[in-house]
Amino acid sequence: MFLNALSSALLSGGSLLLSPEIASRAQFGWTISVHIIFASLSVGLAPFVVYFTWKHVRTDDERFTRLQSFWVKVFAVGFVMGTVTGIPMSFQFGTNFPQFAEVAGEMIGGPLAFEAKMAFFLEAVFLGVLLFGRERVSDRTYVFSSVLVGVGAWLSAFWILIVNAWMQTPQGFEMITRNGVEVARLTDPIAAFFTPRMPWMYAHMVNASLISVSLLVAGVSAYIVWKKRDAAAWNSALRLAVLILLVSAPLQAVHGDAYGRHVADTQPQKFAAIEAHYETGTADLHLLAFPNSVDAITDPKAENLVTVSLPGVGSFLASGGDFDAEVLGLNEYEENPPVAIVFWSFRFMVGLGFLFIGLALWGGYLVYGRRLSESVRYLKTMIAASPLGYAALLTGWYVTEIGRQPWVIQDELKTSEAVSSTLTGTEATLTLVGFVVIYVGLIVVALHVLRWLIEDELQELGVEVSNDDRWYGPVPKVIDDD
Repeated sequence: MFLNALSSALLSGGSLLLSPEIASRAQFGWTISVHIIFASLSVGLAPFVVYFTWKHVRTDDERFTRLQSFWVKVFAVGFVMGTVTGIPMSFQFGTNFPQFAEVAGEMIGGPLAFEAKMAFFLEAVFLGVLLFGRERVSDRTYVFSSVLVGVGAWLSAFWILIVNAWMQTPQGFEMITRNGVEVARLTDPIAAFFTPRMPWMYAHMVNASLISVSLLVAGVSAYIVWKKRDAAAWNSALRLAVLILLVSAPLQAVHGDAYGRHVADTQPQKFAAIEAHYETGTADLHLLAFPNSVDAITDPKAENLVTVSLPGVGSFLASGGDFDAEVLGLNEYEENPPVAIVFWSFRFMVGLGFLFIGLALWGGYLVYGRRLSESVRYLKTMIAASPLGYAALLTGWYVTEIGRQPWVIQDELKTSEAVSSTLTGTEATLTLVGFVVIYVGLIVVALHVLRWLIEDELQELGVEVSNDDRWYGPVPKVIDDD
């Protein structure tokens, strides 16, 4: 939406200032996109940290000592960056969406406070023990600290997703008038905390984070193994990441299928947008879709797409077994989400999901044949695939959030009604630009630190890193010089 507005302004020769609503939505969307990368890093990396810490203490094996030290540092970088990028979002509720904060304050205030006091501080304190306390605490306390760090990361996701799940399927409240404003008053905390969406969203998000981090661990490990085949620690890390991916990638597909059925039951408009289903009736499932015109990219519909579809399968998925079930079309609604973003994001996410299953099966076959480190082609593929888990995670998040539009609280408060009435287009646009610049800088810093850690690890392994093969980001320059 932001790109559409910007391109329209450029083509028309008009002002580049966006409306307060579009700029505020773009600003929050950009902020949470960057934050979610680091937040999911903590969630997905937590099991690895616990395992490596336990093996390091239990066996005193140099492999796990090396891996534990490396990935705890990466976890710390993600934790710091997640904190820095997450704090501004709370302020944006007040600066950009004060009506939302006023209406939903009683509903979201508690979970957000719990996240800070129960999860953030737990994670921060015991991460300090992992980083600086090895010689100061007992082995049992050290391992227990890693467990509490993981619990803190997963608790943080739990409380944040309680808020988001409530916005998707709100319950446990009643609307009352307070000081002349209709606000949501909490009536049933259990119902509000455990909405129909919560278990689906939490399981899907945690597993998506695990997939993303498994690909990252596999990519970093593959790069180091590619540079030094006998790096025992990194062969172990690569094998572990592949085995986790072998379980988590297919599980995500199975869970995603059931999750989609739940979305059809609770948010039929979002389901229709996912399939670009405009006319009420039987819905097909578009496995592949290709636009046959420029308009079809920005406004996909059945008649302007060349598709490979399964007839009636959309109805089957929505109903849980009836190929002829009626699915409400987008034409039944007065306002719809940006269908193109939802439609294409969903297909990009699903396509990557099947790619991950293929990579996992390929890796599992190599593990079974004890040829994982010998397959240069697989090592290079995993290096290239290392950032793709986050691409799938982000596009899945866009389907979830953009697909809910025009509602910020489903069927209760529209996004346009939640934006500050005193915010100007100039203020909103300039702060958007500021957030983009600062957050790009933070991403560059995080990648630089990761590069430094990898180069330092290679040097400790006796591998020289020349200027020609330095690691400059998620996908390094891979040449056949070994």
